Amino acid sequence: MDNTFSCYKIEDRSLIAFIKREIHNLALQLGFTAHRAGEADIIVAELTSNLIKYANGGELLYRAHCDEGHNQIEIYCLDNGIGIDNISKIMHDGYSSSNTLGQGLGAIRRLSNDFQIYSLKDWGTVQYVKICDKSDYSVPALASGFNSSAFSVNYPGERVCGDGYHIKYLKRGFQIFVGDGLGHGVNANLAIQQAIKAFKHSGEHDPSEILRDIHDQVKKSRGLVATIACVDYAKETWNICGIGNISTRICFGLENKTYTPYNGIIGHNIPRTLNSTTVPYQKHQIIVMHSDGLRTRWNLNDLTSIIKQNPGLIAASLYKDNIRGTDDATVLVGKII
Repeated sequence: MDNTFSCYKIEDRSLIAFIKREIHNLALQLGFTAHRAGEADIIVAELTSNLIKYANGGELLYRAHCDEGHNQIEIYCLDNGIGIDNISKIMHDGYSSSNTLGQGLGAIRRLSNDFQIYSLKDWGTVQYVKICDKSDYSVPALASGFNSSAFSVNYPGERVCGDGYHIKYLKRGFQIFVGDGLGHGVNANLAIQQAIKAFKHSGEHDPSEILRDIHDQVKKSRGLVATIACVDYAKETWNICGIGNISTRICFGLENKTYTPYNGIIGHNIPRTLNSTTVPYQKHQIIVMHSDGLRTRWNLNDLTSIIKQNPGLIAASLYKDNIRGTDDATVLVGKII
């Protein structure tokens, strides 16, 4: 299993049967029982039919994943429809705005292991669903400390992704890597996989030195751009350094601070001097890192109460509003609770 989400734009009902069959077969491959795969069918049917009925279409992203020994399917459902005024009201069975039985979102919540939703009037809706192989598995609540979520989507038509990310946890803190192989397709994917391998094996703690380690290991590849953000628990600091156009922003209340990377291509030419930026690491910060598959002119303060949502909904909301569709796209969001 990799970290890449399959992505389908749903503009009419013609794709729904295909997507249901694809996710059903994926569930069986992951070891889901026939009954559990059938419950996944119901969830997918409700999500996709709602896109057609209420939003005139949207986008469905899904992937296979393994977490804490549980095989699972993760789904994001995005639309630019009229939005939902009162989410808690429509979650109750029997409520409907279209003369149906009114069991759609309630059924999704009951049959999934985790269901999250964010919506604004005239903006649209973002839904997240996690379907585990065991229906009674309880997904742990967000723990205090650092919580993150991320996803990558291939350039349209490509089978592999040239973007990538990895988080390495250490006793003294953690390190985040987000990178983008030049171009897209197989060669970009090879470059990013070599970079992630070098990142995992680097023993350095300063992001500038980690970037130098990666540079030495990927010289035979197409090359890439990347940013690394490191946290030191004892010093309570972020150290951030990047080469190329990975966007990195730390949001804290109304403040949004963007960290400017160096020019260059890792594996080809990097600056002789690399200095990390050091900033405080503190509760209630949100770090957002993404490749140039997303536009950079966004502001979380434009989305009402988005900072209260979990990292996955924040990432999906930024993706929905800012995806270019002309390259691979990766977005990683971390919250300090």
